[in-house]
Amino acid sequence: MTPANTSARTSANAPGVDAPVTGRVVRVGGLSVRVAPRTLAVALTAAVLIALVMVVTLTAGEYSLSLGQVLASLAGVGDETGDFVVYTLMLPRLLVAVLVGAMLGVSGAILQTVTRNSLGSPDVIGFTSGAATGALVVITVVGGTMLQVSLGALAGGITAALLIYVLAYHRGVSGLRFVLMGIGVNALAVAANAFLITRASLHDALTAQAWLVGSVNSRGWEHVVAAAVTFAVLLPVALSRARSLSMMELGDETAGALGVHTGRDRTVLIGVSVLLAAFAVAAAGPISFVALAAPQLARRLTRSSAPGLVTTALVGALLLSAGDLVVQQLFPAAQLPVGTATGCVGGLYLIWLLASEWRGKGRYA
Repeated sequence: MTPANTSARTSANAPGVDAPVTGRVVRVGGLSVRVAPRTLAVALTAAVLIALVMVVTLTAGEYSLSLGQVLASLAGVGDETGDFVVYTLMLPRLLVAVLVGAMLGVSGAILQTVTRNSLGSPDVIGFTSGAATGALVVITVVGGTMLQVSLGALAGGITAALLIYVLAYHRGVSGLRFVLMGIGVNALAVAANAFLITRASLHDALTAQAWLVGSVNSRGWEHVVAAAVTFAVLLPVALSRARSLSMMELGDETAGALGVHTGRDRTVLIGVSVLLAAFAVAAAGPISFVALAAPQLARRLTRSSAPGLVTTALVGALLLSAGDLVVQQLFPAAQLPVGTATGCVGGLYLIWLLASEWRGKGRYA
């Protein structure tokens, strides 16, 4: 086996995933969309489960409300207590979890497809660690507000992505080079984060460490608005490059022969992925493994090699919102950050993913 094969190179297509799914073409005006029955079923099921998680979260939290009270508050005819619990305590937190999960899912799906590597995730490559570095600089050096921390995270994520892109660029950007450079930058960012915490005061170090876990606790409507606007702007940009994204599964040469401008589209898609990950970190901190797991789960459920961005967004939203619900129910008094749950589950998932690659394709042997 050559050294290239011994590296961490693995196809974005999951083991056991079928060929791209065919389906019925639906035309709306001048726009045509291919709808695969299984993909549609998975998307609808995920949407229903998200709605169910939202209902349970709003009715079975620390401040229990009946379904009637929740519906009355959402309709604008609830009492003062119900409105406070729904609109101030629960709904912003829930919406941030849904939006951040969707953003991380789409970001991971884009990166895994562009790099053709199932480890191509913002938290593995270094985008989220870079965003965390920017936030920690604000927390430990500047001592800024939550808004300034969010802006620092955004700046850090973009800086890390630019550094990875420059280091990986050599007559274009190879997916393998991008992942390997990203892993290196991630290690540097993690080291920088540890250094910033050790040099900070006790109060700032505790604040920084709590933020590094990743949490949707105490999130307000300002976080919801920022995440919603970001997602509403960037998702259509990603969807407009959906065909190019699918063709990149076949390799650059094949995609180029099919009329895809691989260099330009890859740059746009990586930019979208970086911004989604950076804004997600700015809203909820560096929540790990959602971006890694959501695309792979969506592929396996739909049995498709094509990156379904909408389906992946729904799976990511379901993972994070359900994870936050489980944490609330198991540890109601501790207010445990959801990042601890995704980290534990994601670590087990990563072990399983690597084990399946070893057994199925021997890419790491």
